[in-house]
Amino acid sequence: MQMKTIASGSSGNCIYVGTDNTTLLVDVGISKKKISDGLMEMNRKLDEVDGILITHEHIDHVKGLGVIARSLNIPIYATRDTCNEICRMDALGDFNYGLLNHIEPDKSFRIGDISIEPHSIWHDAADPVCYSLFHKGRKVSIATDLGDYDDYLIHSLAGSDVLLVEANHDVRMLQVGPYPYILKQRILGKRGHLSNEAGGRLIRSLLNDHIKKIILGHLSDKNNYPELAYEAVKNELSGNEYADDVREFNLTVAGRNTPGELVCL
Repeated sequence: MQMKTIASGSSGNCIYVGTDNTTLLVDVGISKKKISDGLMEMNRKLDEVDGILITHEHIDHVKGLGVIARSLNIPIYATRDTCNEICRMDALGDFNYGLLNHIEPDKSFRIGDISIEPHSIWHDAADPVCYSLFHKGRKVSIATDLGDYDDYLIHSLAGSDVLLVEANHDVRMLQVGPYPYILKQRILGKRGHLSNEAGGRLIRSLLNDHIKKIILGHLSDKNNYPELAYEAVKNELSGNEYADDVREFNLTVAGRNTPGELVCL
């Protein structure tokens, strides 16, 4: 199984997960061209994508959906309430809503040779989920837009070989930054986004002896820096029982607008 961030940030998100036989995208919150270019780096084509998994209906996760759906008959998977919200979004334009497939949290399904488990998350959307993807005993988990987390989510993400977890903001930058008070409160709330430290604490609870890669994603372009996110999470992971140095976990920060490295399992 392979995984690659094409974009991961507050302005747009798209993640590739695939095998030799199956190509999936988690969210399409950037332009069709950027997605196509990102896939071409791996000699993959957009018209070969077998499915698009949507976490929730916010525009930074679905911006490219209408354009892609109008030109390519790629099945789209999302919860029923998320699908309903997508159908109401003027920004996406009309497309063949028959491409939408309803999924349910905690009910696994397959696309090609990849098994997928959606997990409920706390975020201010209709019925948001994150995803774990499985192939030949390997597990990749992608969890962003988390206002908070609990034992349910820790259990759902446990045992992952690759983790992409949100480190959205530095709390101090957010508090003194340019956002209006009501938006700051939304981001800091239980249905908002995880701070660098909170993301680090979640990751610490998910560490195991076979984890191959940890990626910090969905960084804010106004309230964070990659270096801040990395150092904050590094500090949260210090003294863990699995490694003396976080470099052993291959901890990296996903580019907001640039593709990351290809991770192979």
